[in-house]
Amino acid sequence: MLKIDSHTHILPKKMPNWTDKFGYGDFIYLQHHKRGFAKMMRGNQFFREIKENCWNAELRIKEYKASQTQVQVVCTIPVMFSYWAKPADCLDLSKFLNDHIAKLVAKYPRQYVGLGTLPMQDAELAVEELARCKRIGLHGIQIGSNINDENLNEPRFYPIFEACQKLGLAILVHPWNMMGEKEMSRYWLPWLVGMPAETSRALCSMIFGGIFERLPDLRVNFAHAGGSFLPTIGRIQHGFDCRPDLVAIDNPVEPKKYLGKFWVDSITHDPLMLDYVIKMVGSKRVTLGSDYPFPLGDLEVGKFIEDAGFPKNVKEDIFANATLEWLNLPKKKFQ
Repeated sequence: MLKIDSHTHILPKKMPNWTDKFGYGDFIYLQHHKRGFAKMMRGNQFFREIKENCWNAELRIKEYKASQTQVQVVCTIPVMFSYWAKPADCLDLSKFLNDHIAKLVAKYPRQYVGLGTLPMQDAELAVEELARCKRIGLHGIQIGSNINDENLNEPRFYPIFEACQKLGLAILVHPWNMMGEKEMSRYWLPWLVGMPAETSRALCSMIFGGIFERLPDLRVNFAHAGGSFLPTIGRIQHGFDCRPDLVAIDNPVEPKKYLGKFWVDSITHDPLMLDYVIKMVGSKRVTLGSDYPFPLGDLEVGKFIEDAGFPKNVKEDIFANATLEWLNLPKKKFQ
């Protein structure tokens, strides 16, 4: 059975020290301090240690064989977005990351599919780089759940979404810059609580802001099973019903009408929750995801789905069909 992991992250092994290059900011760069490991440094501050599977394409393919997964959709790590930077500098960084992924996809076309990153803080530059992403062989983009604390429904981001629909490029929305991060840093709460809330924030913003209504062919996937959106859809719908004066001010269509019109990945870590997600959006809108190679992701790609006893057609949808439709790719490309 074909398996495509729709949500994985990758970095180039070597990157410039962007802070030195641009002369400001706390950009991420790598310190290869010991064999097979590197420190992600944010300016002069340690951010995270990563292993070789974060940059070694051959090692990644080898590790994926253990889960019988043939294809990885790769995108950068969200901390690399750098939306806070000067737009031209963020464009420079984005091009570097996008070129790396494009070269990887060109070298391993049956093992990797690429998503780019954009300088979202400048719509004109973002649309320019979006078109280049398509030219160099990427099939979509990954964006943050907010852009410098602005919601995705803000009018200045609309031309980017419009261009995605026109170019036929998919979108993965990934949480980052979590609301309340500084106030709840203990217990890893930004990742455990903030990330699910961020994804719901993005989804609600796009629904209530009318993005899906105006761009019905836009293909958007929301990471981590849509975060807290689907588990709280009853509350979201009730808020729409009881206070339309506050919620339905830009789009009169109820939020439940959009179930099945966007994708979510399978990262629930819980077969009962995944069963609920499937009931909400349908198996054709759930893509296999792992968040590889990070520990908060699915450490054994798809195993809990295999063990849960879902019907064969449901597993086929999650393991490949849903991702192929989201990315608009033929199955024969990987056979």
